[in-house]
Amino acid sequence: MANAQHIQRRSAHSPISPAPARFIIGRDRRGAWIVQDRQGLVGGLFRSEAAALHFASEECNHNPADICHAPEGAILDLDGFVPTSSNLH
Repeated sequence: MANAQHIQRRSAHSPISPAPARFIIGRDRRGAWIVQDRQGLVGGLFRSEAAALHFASEECNHNPADICHAPEGAILDLDGFVPTSSNLH
């Protein structure tokens, strides 16, 4: 999956991109994977990085420029979202 490898190398503060990516992928305090949408329209909590990448990719019509990883050490959360085991994809 060439797109996933390209996405994995791009950070949230990538200087090569003229506009910020729409989706940020990272981990929460418990280690679950999170997809945050800068537009606040969609997002989610995922069991694996692959599932998070798949979701984000589908949401942005497979445009790798719209997806990036959070900076190393960053902790993401879903404001107002209470995770339970049934919420995990």
